[in-house]
Parts: sequence; C-alpha cells; structure tokens
Amino acid sequence: MLDLKKSNFENTVLVGVTNSSQDEFKLNEYLEELEFLTRTAGGKVVKKFKQKVVNPNPKFFIGKGKMADIREFINNNKVSMIVFDDELSPTQQANIERFLKCKILDRTALILDIFAQRAKTSYAKTQVELAQYEYLLPRLKGLWTHLERQRGGIGMRGPGETEIETDRRIVRDKISLLKKKLTVIDKQMKVQRGNRGSLVKVAIVGYTNVGKSTIMNLISKTNVFAEDKLFATLDTTVRKVVINTLPFLLTDTVGFIRKLPTQLIESFKSTLQEVKDADILLHVVDISHISFEEHIASVNKILHEINCHNKYTLMVFNKIDNYNNDDFVERKRLLSENGDNISLVQWRNTWMNKTGGKALFISATRKLNIENFKKQIYQIIKQVDMSHYPKNDYLYPEYFSKS
Repeated sequence: MLDLKKSNFENTVLVGVTNSSQDEFKLNEYLEELEFLTRTAGGKVVKKFKQKVVNPNPKFFIGKGKMADIREFINNNKVSMIVFDDELSPTQQANIERFLKCKILDRTALILDIFAQRAKTSYAKTQVELAQYEYLLPRLKGLWTHLERQRGGIGMRGPGETEIETDRRIVRDKISLLKKKLTVIDKQMKVQRGNRGSLVKVAIVGYTNVGKSTIMNLISKTNVFAEDKLFATLDTTVRKVVINTLPFLLTDTVGFIRKLPTQLIESFKSTLQEVKDADILLHVVDISHISFEEHIASVNKILHEINCHNKYTLMVFNKIDNYNNDDFVERKRLLSENGDNISLVQWRNTWMNKTGGKALFISATRKLNIENFKKQIYQIIKQVDMSHYPKNDYLYPEYFSKS
C-alpha cells in the first residue's frame, strides 16, 4: 500500500504550473485548494513554486532550473514532502524523487491519502484501498527500485520472475480480490436499498466542504460528522426524515472536487449509486466561494458521467452569511471583466432565472431561510411526478467545457 504515514505539520512545498488552459489566477486558486487538502492530510505548506509551462517536461514535468530552485529550498528548510497540483506520470515521479531525494506526491496521491484517513466503514475502506492499489501498480518500479534486481543465490532460484514482476502480480491479485469483495458488498447494499420501500429518496450532492453534512444534520436532526475540512465524510449516510407528516429518505453523499482522481471515480461508483437511485437531488453550493460556478460545473460533469444529470434538482446556495461582495469585485478586476452580478441579490436573480425558480439561498450554520427550505422540499416531494422528471434548466453544455 501507499506508505503516506506522516507526523503532524509535515513541512510541505506545493508546485503548480500555468499553461494555455490555466492562467495564474486559476493556478493560485488551485494552489489554495491544494493547500487546504495538505492541511486536511496533516501537512504544513511552507512554500509554493509556480512556473509557466507550455508543454510538460517529460522528465521532471517542470523545467530543470525550477527543479534546482526547489532542491535548494528544501535542503535549507527541512522540507520532507513535495506535492504537485497535477498528476505525474510514474516516470516523472521517479525522476523527481531521485533528483530531490524527497517524498513526492501529486494531487491524486494526496486525495487518496485523505480518503484513506477518512474512511470509517469496511465498504469505504475497501473502495479506497482499491483506488490506492490501482494508483500504485504502474508506480511500483519508481517507489521501490531495489525490486528491479533478479532473484538469485541459494534458495532464491524461482520461476524466473524479477521481484518487481512478482510485486506487480501480487498487486494485480489484490486488485482482483478487492473488486470481488466490492461486488459482494454491492449486492448486499442493493438488497438494503430495495428493502427501503417506496419512500421518496432525496440525495444531497455538491462540491466538498460546502455544508452538505451540516444541512443533513439540520434537516434530519442527527449527528452526521461535519467539519471545516475537505472530504470530512466519505461514508454515505441515509436517514428517514419527516416534514409535516410526509416521510422521505435523505442521503448525504461524498463531496466532489475538481481534478477528482479517475481511480476514485471508478471505485466510488457504487457509493454514487445512492445518487443514481435518488428521486430528487439537492445540489448544495458554497455561494461565498468566488469560484462557486466552477464548482457547480465540476459536480454537473460527474453527475453527467454517472447519468444523473436529468434528475429533478433543487439548487441550494449555502453560506450566504459568509458572502463578501469585495471578493467577487476583486476577481472581476483580476480577470479584466465587468462587475455585473456580484451582489448576493444579483446572484439570486441570476440563478432563479437559470433554474426556473428551483433555487434557494440559505445559511445552514446560522439557520437562515431554513423553514422556507423545508417547505420547498415538502412541496417538491408532494407535487413532483416521480416518474416524469423535467430536465434541469441550469445544466448548460458550456459548463462541461469549463471543468
């Protein structure tokens, strides 16, 4: 398995690049998110390195001059981990580790490590373990170079495999076993879902750290773990909720994120089955985040990938108490755009028009507009014909190209 055990506050350097699809403003935002991920994993960011890269260096991803700058910094500042914002190839990761003599992670490995820390149930642990092994398989040579040696000596003459080949076979066997285990668990969970009866199913979806679990606790009056960290909860939680004598099932799902590792999307597809089985989606958005529209696009992209983009969806814009006009004005200035649609009222009018009125603005922590929120859910469950879903008005094709 990935050996990512670490002490508290492990000094970390972040590395990101600008290119034709990612300007400096977006890079800064991604690095802020990567720093949040690093803190969530238990690291302390001491420096961020940036470089403009037209085409990634096949050997180091970034230029050798920048690599030399990073090496000088880590040697003088007791840095033990470097995290790249983009996914590295196995060869690049091995080359960088040899050059810097330091632990190297990319965004995918960091997210996998956080998932491994957060997984509590056997099901979630199995899914994360499968994703880790699939990530690890092509990187075995880079992680353990001593395995390249041919077995030899007394008692070591075997079938002619090198140690690295043996390790790869062991990992492939482990992946096969984990997939079989997940298949068995999936069947058990399918039976459980079938035993829930004919109650309407409502699933809470959204970007990570937008307040999904807080909303779950507020509506269901339960104590689902909620924290101001990315991926605070991984395990799907289902609760029976009653509003005005009308019962329904409410599901809290794992949060999404930009650049979500492919391995995790594949291994967590069965968890996302709760979303596929839902009759109604509550798409929660952090309206105070300056890139909330990109977050919406990222979530919509994944919903499209699992064929859930046509479900009846209520947009829930959370954290209105944290909204700051100045943040959006500054972003518009940096992007050389006009300052339209920057106030909370203007955003509300914009999204009410885009969704045909299917949007709410609340604060879960301050309990602002919560009663209206409950009334809306009640009316939707009561009135919507569950066998004929209207397509969402807000899912425009151009959003997918932004993700």
